[in-house]
Order: sequence, then structure tokens, then C-alpha cells
Amino acid sequence: MAITRGIAVSVEPTYLEAKSSPRSSQYFWAYRVTIENQGRETVQLLSRHWMITNARGELNEVKGAGVVGEQPVLDPGESYQYTSGAPLNTPWGMMGGSYQMESESGERFDIEIPTFSLDSPGQGLVVN
Repeated sequence: MAITRGIAVSVEPTYLEAKSSPRSSQYFWAYRVTIENQGRETVQLLSRHWMITNARGELNEVKGAGVVGEQPVLDPGESYQYTSGAPLNTPWGMMGGSYQMESESGERFDIEIPTFSLDSPGQGLVVN
């Protein structure tokens, strides 16, 4: 979990064995993100910036508006949860990044998405 300016972000990844094909070097994960506004101001999530690194150290950056087609507004005490997915061409890797938020006063700021490991079972190596 990472907390920036009173906004907590936690991520829970799950390896999707049924969608993965190790023989074809295709590995898929789902991840559930929870964003909780523990602060005193209402904020809106505007955009995302993911940094996805595979086992060979190759970096793929993903930027875009909102998350899963939404730009949620979080009042103090509210939380938002969504599920998305990530493919890799190696059996393990890492993801992390940031969300750009905007306060009620129009101030824009970035909050951390904690780096987490994507581990497929039985590969003998875990990245944390």
C-alpha cells in the first residue's frame, strides 16, 4: 500500500493460468486496485501512468485518461475499486506507477501506485 496526501492505493494481483500460454511466452494477470480517500478534500482521478517491467528488464509505459473508462470522484472517506489486466511475455515482472488527481480547488498532483510483483506459479523466481 502507498499513501500520498491522504489517498491510499493498494493492489492485489492474480495470475490467470487459463488465459496464459507459457509455450507461447504469454502470461496474463488480473489486478484489483483499491483507492481510498483518507484525506479531508474531495479528489478526482484524472489519469494513470503505469510502468510495467518484464523479467528481462524491458519497460512498457501505459498512460491514459482515467481507469477502466472512468474518472472517479472520491469524497473524504470514500473508496473506489476496479479490476484490470496486464499481459507479459515473461513468467514474472513488476508493475507500479502513479495516478494524476485533481482537488476541488483545481490543484493537480500525482499519487503513487505501489510497485507490486507479477509472479506465475512454479517459475522458481519471485520479484518483490
